[in-house]
Formats: sequence, C-alpha cells, structure tokens
Amino acid sequence: MTTAADPVIAWPPSPEFWSTQFLEKTAGAVAPHLFKGIVPADRLGPNDVIDGLRRLRFAAAYGEPASARIRVYVGEERHDEAIDRVLMAPWSDEDFVAWMQNLTFAERFSLVINNLETTSPKLAGVLGELIGSAHAGWGVPIGGSEQVAFAGNYAGTAFGVHEGYEDAFLVHLGPGTKHFYCWSGELYRELTGGRAPTFGDYTALLDRGERFDLEPGDVLYLPRRVFHVGVQDEFSVSVAVPLYTYSDTRMLALSVLPAVLESVVPSDVADEKPSSMHSLGAGIGPIAAGLTTAAADMFAAASAQLEDKIGELVDARWRTLLSNGGWEATEHDLARSDAAREAVVTHAAGGTHLRVAAPYTLHPDPDIDDSLNIGVTVRGQVLSVPESSAWGAALAALADGQTVRITDELGGDTLALLLETGGIQVLTEPDAEVVA
Repeated sequence: MTTAADPVIAWPPSPEFWSTQFLEKTAGAVAPHLFKGIVPADRLGPNDVIDGLRRLRFAAAYGEPASARIRVYVGEERHDEAIDRVLMAPWSDEDFVAWMQNLTFAERFSLVINNLETTSPKLAGVLGELIGSAHAGWGVPIGGSEQVAFAGNYAGTAFGVHEGYEDAFLVHLGPGTKHFYCWSGELYRELTGGRAPTFGDYTALLDRGERFDLEPGDVLYLPRRVFHVGVQDEFSVSVAVPLYTYSDTRMLALSVLPAVLESVVPSDVADEKPSSMHSLGAGIGPIAAGLTTAAADMFAAASAQLEDKIGELVDARWRTLLSNGGWEATEHDLARSDAAREAVVTHAAGGTHLRVAAPYTLHPDPDIDDSLNIGVTVRGQVLSVPESSAWGAALAALADGQTVRITDELGGDTLALLLETGGIQVLTEPDAEVVA
C-alpha cells in the first residue's frame, strides 16, 4: 500500500517522472501503485463530472447527438430503464445523491459515463495534461484513451471483482474515500480457481488483496490483467483513463490491412473485371479456385507496397491521435461543439488572435496536393485548405504553439473550417500574450 512517504509530484507530472519514478514504483508498469495527491483540487473535482452529466442531459433534451453514454447500476444489477430518467427527469438544485436515489428507487447506486471527455472542455483539458505528460515521458497508446466516470455511493464496483484488459489510470476526485483492492492474475486464480468475476460476498477475497485508499487528487495506476474492485462507504467520483494499446496483429487485421487491400482494388468500378457466370454442374470448386488466385494476386500487389501504405496509414492515425490530445476519436463530441461555438462567437465579437487550444495540437502537411491545398489535422479533424503564403506561415506558427494575429489575409472559409474543429481558440487583444 502506498504511503505518505512518496515524494510530492508536481502538476502536471514531468516527463522525467514517467521515465524514472513511475517505472520504478510500478516495476516497469506491471504492478499497481497509488500516487498521492497528483491532481490539484483547484484543477478538477467531483462537480466537474456532475457538470459533464448536466451537459449530456442538455444534449438529450434538445436532440443533440452525443457519443458519451451512461449506464446505471443498483448493486450489481444493470438498470437500463433508468437511463432515460437520468437524462430527462427534472433536476434543478437538488443534491445529486438524493436525486439519483429518487430516480433509482434505491439507497445506493452507481452511475457510469463512457467518453466523459466529450462532455466538458475542462475534463478533456485537465486530464489531457496528465496523459500528455505520460506520452512525453513513457509512451503513446496507439488506440488513444477515453474517460470513464464512476459516480455513486455503491458498496462495491458493479462489475464485482473483475479483470482489467487495459493499463489504466484511476483518478479519484472524492469527496469520499474509495478503498481499492487488487490481486495478480496468479493469486486470483489460486483463490477462486479461475478468471471469472466474483460477485456478491467477496469479503474473504479482500483479506488477500492489496489495498489502496484513494483520496481526492490521488491517481492509481492499474495494469492490465490485474483483478480489482472498489468499495466505499460514502459518495465519491472517480474517472478511469484506460490506455488502448491494441496488439499489432489485431490492429493490422481490423484496421490497417483492410485499408491496404482496398488500395489495390480499382477505384473506378468500370475498371473492375466482373466474375464469370458459374456452371451449376461444376459446383463450388472452380469458384473457390478463382477467388484463391485473385486473393493471391491482391496479396502480391499489396505486399509490393506494404511498407509505404502502412507508413501512410500509421502517419495519418498518429497525427489524428496526437492532434486530439490523445483522446480516442468519437463522432459526436459535445465539448468540441461547445468550443467551436465559443470560438465563432468570440471572433464575431471582435476577437483578434488565434491559438491552438490545449491539450490539442495542429499538424500541417508539409506537401501541397494537386489541387493546391494544404492538409491540416487539428483536434482529430483532417482538413484541406487552399494554399497561401499567409496561411502557410500562420499554420506553421500555430503548430509551434504560437499565438497568431487575425489579419485580412487570415479569414474566409479557411478560418471558418479551423474554428469548426473546436481545436482553435479565438482571443481578444488583452489575452494574446505572444504574437506571431
């Protein structure tokens, strides 16, 4: 169990923290460890997660699509019928716990929100600082990350004692203390005879688990394949940040290779050779043989350009991921929409400067395409904008983290497209400290 003797960790943690202290405390990122007081109370708290729920309720009320989704549990039972009540039932100044108790008809409850980062610029930004520092000092998960909130006064995690499948950080925001128990896979199998979750009364298991007492601001590192459960006596909010480190073979099979094979298929259907009419009497043999030959030809053609194609696909994925602050891509990002609206309003009200909003980044393509357009990736969005010397210089400055003055040449459709990404802030003169 982690003690107060651990050194104080600055916010955000430095790259050196991740490359040295983090790896030492976690035995090379394979053992759980509790890092005390990492997240300052004035940066993030439980009410920020509740505000994310309020934003999700606003979207539901006005028919705005959202990628964030909620689940409701009472004990270990999932109650999907309560989802609409949580999203639509009246709620003004009533205490959150009392409100949820009325909606679930239960004294103790658990609310889970997936893709919480899409509900609030603050949640995406503050925890984006945490994962951004981890990227700089430890590494980048190729699948990105998301935020999963666990809010409630539940006695134990709704999933029982269960196995984690990704490395993750559990950021505890309080206000109550959460007691977290962990078991190695080997010990859990020794105690239970298998890998299935344990539900109900698992008191006997707790005596053999490693216990961590999470207080507001603490961050627990939880490696994959570790069995765990959280228990508590009072209301608290925690946010899990899983690191999606997909296996190379799975990523190739599900994402990269289909795109590579698609690239060797003629782009114009008129150029494709149709299959023959097949003899009813000959059966499936000739059909299978023909497809096998065609597949071998496709694989041969793909193999000849494999390195280049995989390089192109990984480069695009890498820029998209980093530009989105390390968060996984989602279709309906409420925080993006809010940031885009704010930028448009500020510009219309006399905004004078542009800068990339943290934790996002902007990546201009060094090449100009056949249509004389520049490729730009910002906050996970890929744009194509007309090339000009003014915009070329401005995009390079924005990519370098500089603040750029809006001139007559930096306007029109290109500016509108950039603001729509939600990754560009518009500032007024007093807020613009560094001008490029």
